[in-house]
Amino acid sequence: MFSPFLKKKNGAEQQSSREEIGLRKDAQETQAEGTASAAGTEESEVAPDAVLVPKSHMDKKSLDLIFAVEQMIKEKQHVEMSHRDLQDRLGHANGQTDRLNRDLRNLGKVIEEREKSIQELEQRLVDKNLKVDQMMEDYRELQAALTGEIEELKGMIELERQNYAGLLQKYNGTSAEKNKKIGELEEKNERLESELAQMKQKFDALRQEKTHLLTIVNDFTSRLSSPFASNAGQPDGVSAD
Repeated sequence: MFSPFLKKKNGAEQQSSREEIGLRKDAQETQAEGTASAAGTEESEVAPDAVLVPKSHMDKKSLDLIFAVEQMIKEKQHVEMSHRDLQDRLGHANGQTDRLNRDLRNLGKVIEEREKSIQELEQRLVDKNLKVDQMMEDYRELQAALTGEIEELKGMIELERQNYAGLLQKYNGTSAEKNKKIGELEEKNERLESELAQMKQKFDALRQEKTHLLTIVNDFTSRLSSPFASNAGQPDGVSAD
């Protein structure tokens, strides 16, 4: 996944190593040139008396030699300054290289941790996808089962609806017939009540008549029984007078 970045990182390390080796070689060459210049200066300082001779009394070769020595001294100083500058730059570059190497190592650790995190996330994603696939399969199976049950329930509902329609029609017919019978029974009841009232009137009249007849019979019976009772109370041979 991160192989191009790692290749680039290795190339940067190799480039920095080559630059560091080149700087060290330049410093060594500069130091060697400074040593050679110092040796030439020492050789020129072997005859101090010749330097102390006024330049006006010197010939052209001596003046050229003195000028060349002065130029060598100046170049030596310039080389020493360049050497110190290069040493400072080399130290700074070494510090930057160390810092970059530390940052590179830290970045490598971060990349490894990120790769581990990415692998864990990929594994979790695979597990989630498997779970989602299983849930989708279960959902399809459940949907198929529910579809069958729904169709079956629809058939049952249609059958019950038809049965209900038949029962409702039968109920309506029965209700109409019952209402008709109720009407007939109410009419019959009214007729019977009217007949009962008439019979009651007749019964009351018969009872009054019976009571009247009983009263007459009782009176007649009491009248009939009265003479027999009075005769029975007198002794024989005694008249009622």
